[in-house]
Amino acid sequence: MPTLVTSYRRTSSLHKSQQPTTQTNPPFLTSESTDPDKPISGGFYRLEKGTPLVYTYTYDEIKIIVDGHFYISDETGKEVKAEKGDVFFFPKGSKITFKTDDFGLGFFVGQRKKDGA
Repeated sequence: MPTLVTSYRRTSSLHKSQQPTTQTNPPFLTSESTDPDKPISGGFYRLEKGTPLVYTYTYDEIKIIVDGHFYISDETGKEVKAEKGDVFFFPKGSKITFKTDDFGLGFFVGQRKKDGA
């Protein structure tokens, strides 16, 4: 099953004062302490130009691109350029490749424990 079909491309732009900032050690958020059986976790993911990341999801995840861009491909070879404001859903079992020719910053939310990736 192609996994990149579930995406949303934002059409409006952020006002300059609303632009996100990049942190060197971004926070990781989790509900693990209040719901240990079905925690939800979120945080920032940054990739610099270089070796692509190939990742197999063991949980469902939603990712919004907040700065830069990624080239995201699934196990079928379908590839999209993910840009600021784009939102993606990666279902459990998806094998996804992330790469960039500059950098990309995304915010993710997934149903997993903090160290469960």
